[in-house]
Order: sequence, then structure tokens, then C-alpha cells
Amino acid sequence: MDNLRIKGKWNELKGRLKQEWGDLTDDDLLYVDGKEDELYGRLQQKTGKTNDELKDWFDKQLDDL
Repeated sequence: MDNLRIKGKWNELKGRLKQEWGDLTDDDLLYVDGKEDELYGRLQQKTGKTNDELKDWFDKQLDDL
């Protein structure tokens, strides 16, 4: 997974995350440069997915965009 690819497509990815996991809020999806680990931690808590599962999900979504 490439953080630059995520950053460039973040608004689209946020929409897909909210579709996949409807209970995610804008605060959960706050993307701050250099704090990607915090984002993954919030997503892990809300979705119950592992870090690797989330990274795989992001890779798949980025390939589809």
C-alpha cells in the first residue's frame, strides 16, 4: 500500500469506507500526514479488521479507482 496513492484518492476512499462500514464517522476518517498509524488504529477498532486486512482492502480499492 502506498500512502501517496491513498492521499491522492482520499475523498473517494472515505466514501467507500463509509459504504463498507456505515458506522464510521468523519472523525474516524481524519487523515493527517505522518499519522497514518493512528488512522489504522481507529479503523481497526471500528471495523474489527487487522492492520493487514485493512491494507489489503485499501490496495484493492486503489486498484479499482
